[in-house]
Amino acid sequence: MTVFRRRKSEDAVEQLAEDAISADETADDVEDSVENESDTERDPADRVGLPPAPRPDGPWDISELEKPEEGRVDLGGLLIPGVEGMELRVEVAGDAIVAATLVLGNSAVQLQAFAAPKSEGIWGEVREEIATGITGQGGAVEEEEGPLGWHLRAQVPVQLPDGTQGVQLVRFVGCDGPRWFLRGVISGQAAVQPEMAGILEEVFRQTVVVRGEAPMAPRDPIVLKLPEDAQMVADGAAAPAEPESPYAGGSIDPFSRGPEITEVH
Repeated sequence: MTVFRRRKSEDAVEQLAEDAISADETADDVEDSVENESDTERDPADRVGLPPAPRPDGPWDISELEKPEEGRVDLGGLLIPGVEGMELRVEVAGDAIVAATLVLGNSAVQLQAFAAPKSEGIWGEVREEIATGITGQGGAVEEEEGPLGWHLRAQVPVQLPDGTQGVQLVRFVGCDGPRWFLRGVISGQAAVQPEMAGILEEVFRQTVVVRGEAPMAPRDPIVLKLPEDAQMVADGAAAPAEPESPYAGGSIDPFSRGPEITEVH
């Protein structure tokens, strides 16, 4: 039986503050990392209405695997690979679970799936919306091509525990699938030092999306659920308010979200 436990996250919050400071110190390096500015200055209209790109290495649709549940935690709309030592945290909007965050050490990836049009991908325009939201908060965004395709590296203003202002470095990754879109937000040390992000990138690739056949409007979140054998231990932590839009760059700090659950092997 899989056992889940809620836990407090004060230590992780402290680590996040340290990561935010580190990200601030390396901001100049991030700004110099884009080798070809022309690739990031293309007309946004060129990215709208395109069919989903091939996914030879995942993420997967449930119809594409023979045993999609094998080695994965079943959250209903998402089947997430199990990683030894991980903490799996769910995020709630009203009465619905709409996102899951896998925390591994001082790094995390938040996963959220949405309905999408049948014949076109939305990751291109979603990137534009995320970038606009973050720059509107006073942050900085750069578009890069990496192991998971085109993604955004963002410096997001945050308030540190001591009340001072810092920045949190995060990466927004995404993938268009058949009638769904999967967004991932990599944060913590894996965002500050991309060479440490390999395991989280593989988690994103090996995640399975269960869209279902029910009619859904494009961009509606695919609702998740806890496993039937989940065992919860309350820690009294209250969930913070939901952001106005799941695409605007909010809700990116997995170390302060709740409820928080730990998978115990």
